Amino acid sequence: MDLTNATVAIMGGGSWATAIAKILLSNCEKINWYIRRDDRIEDFKRLGHNPAYLSSVRFDTNRINFSSDINKIARESDVLVFVTPSPYIKSHLKKLKEDIQDKFIVNAIKGIVPDENLIISEYFHRVYKVPYDNLSVMAGPCHAEEVALERLSYLTVGCSNIEHATQFAAKLANSFIKTSVSEDVVGIEFGSVLKNIYAIAAGICNGLKYGDNFQAVLMSNAVIEMNRFINVVHPISRTINDSVYLGDLLVTGYSNFSRNRIFGTMIGKGYSVKSAQIEMEMIAEGYYGAKCIKEINKYYRINTPIIDAVYNILYEGISPVIEIKLLTDSFK
Repeated sequence: MDLTNATVAIMGGGSWATAIAKILLSNCEKINWYIRRDDRIEDFKRLGHNPAYLSSVRFDTNRINFSSDINKIARESDVLVFVTPSPYIKSHLKKLKEDIQDKFIVNAIKGIVPDENLIISEYFHRVYKVPYDNLSVMAGPCHAEEVALERLSYLTVGCSNIEHATQFAAKLANSFIKTSVSEDVVGIEFGSVLKNIYAIAAGICNGLKYGDNFQAVLMSNAVIEMNRFINVVHPISRTINDSVYLGDLLVTGYSNFSRNRIFGTMIGKGYSVKSAQIEMEMIAEGYYGAKCIKEINKYYRINTPIIDAVYNILYEGISPVIEIKLLTDSFK
């Protein structure tokens, strides 16, 4: 597969999908774009921007082939970039009848397939028989809102086939996006899930009025915990301080754009999980990730005190005040 002149499709209509479309259109003449709602597509064409997300980003809609038919988009595209929130990925894929074994799949979802407890690439491999050489992940410290503002950001494309990763990364690189490549698909995907959980922890501590000093200690322990977990689940040589791991953890833990941090802050201030979700009107992937990672860890039995604390607060109803106090006693 040569991705140099491949037709790329965005599979999803949210803020990160919109940011990725902006990035790709800096290098691609045209893209295909699956958005499930026809009314959103019509509004997008009429207004020249996504009516629901990152509305400040203007698009030349003549360069975009929109469709609410997932099979049509899959059939007409060589590369499928999936950007659907993980809780909804299975319901979207139920509509997919096209054979996608020969497509290049890019996972831009920072979550795990619910119920299956599988990272996205492994799900596509097992269910849709996509070979590992055609499975990739794109991640890094790259908030959609800053992409909209064309602030310098960094993305890593992971794929077991480095040539494929390099070819796709070339479609992303522009004046405000710098790219790198990696073979560590599994590590990057797990890191993308874990950093959302740690950002919820950071938000909870923020809501409880812990200061910057403790936040630094929390993030220091989070990267140690992340490294420990990923090295057990996928033991290869990697540098956890690379931006795709540590950088993404830091920006998600500290940024005001981070929906996981915002969600955690609300929990720390006393909101229930349900009320926080309703008020946010956006998906905090770390909420779902905490449950999935907890269940995965029943097999590995890795020491993950921060993940355990977040899980206990979100799913067991333990008081954030009590749970975080216990966590502070375990830190150095």
